[in-house]
Amino acid sequence: MGRESRLRIKTLVMVLAMVACGTVGDLLLKRGMMQIGAVQLTPAGISTAFHASLTNYTVWIAIFFLIGFMLTNMTVLSWADYSFVMPASAIGYAVIAFVGVTVLGETLTPRRWFGVALICVGVIFVGQTKPRTTEMAASAESVQ
Repeated sequence: MGRESRLRIKTLVMVLAMVACGTVGDLLLKRGMMQIGAVQLTPAGISTAFHASLTNYTVWIAIFFLIGFMLTNMTVLSWADYSFVMPASAIGYAVIAFVGVTVLGETLTPRRWFGVALICVGVIFVGQTKPRTTEMAASAESVQ
């Protein structure tokens, strides 16, 4: 297996981990905030919501997954181009829309579904390109 093929596979795995962590984190954060209720935009309301967030286990589990998202994002950006990683990880928006409909019972309009489809097409196009085009990153990896 060539170096480019290994890079593509490890980048794909990390982008999928990024999407999974981000999706689970966002879903749990939404659930936790639904448990807390609407935040009133007053000093007292924000203070109450902040305290409720600190004592809500669902919010803490969400934070754990969102830290996982950040760590996988940082890791994959250390070897792949930003211009590849960010558009490729946009598939997470489609996953979140699907989770919103199936798990949270939200309704998406045809216009939103069309937007999700456009995102998916963009991800397919970006996925057909090389994860890394910069020579500096390639030479740094060969030194390791």
